[in-house]
Amino acid sequence: MIEHKPLKVAIASGKGGTGKTLVATNLAGWLSRYQDVLLVDLDVEEPDDHLFIKGTLVANVDHKRMIPVWDEADCTHCGLCHTICKYNAIIKLGSELAIFDKLCHSCYACSELCPAGALPMQSRKTGEVRRITAERLIFIEGQLDIGEEQAVPLIIQTQKIAGLDTVHIPIQFFDCPPGTSCPVIAAVKNMDFVILVAEPTPFGLHDLKLAVRTMRLLQKPFGVVINRDGIGNGDVESYCIDEQIALITKIPFDREIARCYSRGELVYNRVGPMSLSLSEIINFLTRRLAVR
Repeated sequence: MIEHKPLKVAIASGKGGTGKTLVATNLAGWLSRYQDVLLVDLDVEEPDDHLFIKGTLVANVDHKRMIPVWDEADCTHCGLCHTICKYNAIIKLGSELAIFDKLCHSCYACSELCPAGALPMQSRKTGEVRRITAERLIFIEGQLDIGEEQAVPLIIQTQKIAGLDTVHIPIQFFDCPPGTSCPVIAAVKNMDFVILVAEPTPFGLHDLKLAVRTMRLLQKPFGVVINRDGIGNGDVESYCIDEQIALITKIPFDREIARCYSRGELVYNRVGPMSLSLSEIINFLTRRLAVR
């Protein structure tokens, strides 16, 4: 169906709850009936694509981060580590050194520059990446451990693992974190196209504008999918027209979609209008591939 080089498509949104996961999982499930597909859940703080993908776990890789450990015996208490740490992860309190590993960005500056070598780096598990196969669908999910605060390193690691042995897969979907903060930037950085999912409400329009501004600053090509069309008003559609933003499709508001979704079921084979919307998205992406 799609025969060109792989196209990496991010599914993002300006806010949570717009239907990113609905679009990502059903796109991957619908298209996997015809060809190999890759689906990657980069929303590592709250991944939930696995609720809809029924497959076989084939790999589980721990994600580890390097953090400094204080060797009190060798420490000369010069305070250089406290001075050079840009993230306030090390504080010198008299003759004691406090290391806040949750703030550490693993830059190695304190360890490399310590004149006494009193801050060796040690690895610590912060999450894991799972690989699941479901017939022609390869699903990869990153999940941050509870209590961990830095999502970006795991997002990058998940993307690296997703790139292994998948270059033959013609289209790849990446379910991204919501919002416009650092995790989103890391998730869409290497994408070829971004689908922004929005809801037709005043809140949806407000956060869509933030997401659009972010994509334009990143110079990423993007289009909009309106989910739950029929509620709210037409301001989101008018905004897309005024801003000359591609409106890819509109998924109608349908209680049956909500019922299936709440049961952890894919919707494309149960609700006719959903299949039509997915077809419009794939046709849009196919046209983009044709002109690349």
